[in-house]
Amino acid sequence: MRKPLSVKALETFGRTRLSENFFMRDFLYSEIAAINGLANIPDDPDLAIAAGTALCENLLEPLRARFGQISIRSAFRAAEINHFGNQHKLNCAVNTANYAGHIWDQRDEVGRMGATACVVVNSFIPYYERTGHWEAMAWWVHDHLPYHDMEFFPRFAAFNLQWREMPERQIYSYVPPRRGRLTKPGMTNHAGSHADHYAAALAEIVRKL
Repeated sequence: MRKPLSVKALETFGRTRLSENFFMRDFLYSEIAAINGLANIPDDPDLAIAAGTALCENLLEPLRARFGQISIRSAFRAAEINHFGNQHKLNCAVNTANYAGHIWDQRDEVGRMGATACVVVNSFIPYYERTGHWEAMAWWVHDHLPYHDMEFFPRFAAFNLQWREMPERQIYSYVPPRRGRLTKPGMTNHAGSHADHYAAALAEIVRKL
């Protein structure tokens, strides 16, 4: 597929169905692009679609099936958009660090395909706001889904959820007071079941769905 350079081509690209409940258009909005008059369009649409499909089918659809509605806070960034955000200190890492992350249409330094979306699990918000226990969602995903990386943020327990080939499975938090690394390969808490961290939250959420 060629890079969409017309309204019709972009419309067709945006209507690409990545999975049962998600379309490419769901992941294209960028505040950086909108406010600065830039186009958030991939240079390699086919790779972006392949990576986005894997993200949706392996992570977002199972998450939605268990917890209901998911809101996308941010997702795909064209390399130009990400570079602009990094240069202007708009919470974007350098491009090479975001390849196979927010930049879906570039492989990482070892050739892995990947994609990231920052999501909010709507049904989890009341539990999180009452308890501050973002770890419940982190450990549930860790135990059930083939994620590569998660990063949690304070508002609504939004988190970057990343799929990548040959996943490393590590979790980081920016939520005070427990900022820092929750787990990564080699840490003693990485293996085994973590159900005691999320059983109560899951029961509460499921009752209300």
